[in-house]
Amino acid sequence: MFVEVSAVYLHREPVDFRKAVDGLSAIVEGAMGHSPFSGAVFVFCNRGRDKLKILYWDASGFALWYKRLEEAKFHWPRCAPDSVMELSEQQLQWLLSGYDITRMRPHARVHYSQVL
Repeated sequence: MFVEVSAVYLHREPVDFRKAVDGLSAIVEGAMGHSPFSGAVFVFCNRGRDKLKILYWDASGFALWYKRLEEAKFHWPRCAPDSVMELSEQQLQWLLSGYDITRMRPHARVHYSQVL
């Protein structure tokens, strides 16, 4: 990751992706039981599992990172629906690269030559 991270937490339930920094920060405090100012990275997924948002505080403000998959779905780890899962930074990198971190299988690579 490109920031110093104290911890990585996955929010297990799908999130309405109209939520931005304030809405996701409220989820971090309320549903996840953490401070969004802790230096941790908080990862959210949409219901379709093709989009991720990552929220973190970098000492001067919030940053929100967004990734959309074109032809695959994120392999979201299974556990109790209302639980929070802690990942290592390496596991987060694997998740972002398309790996099912529980089975270590990647997404198929997608190649495009133009946007439209």
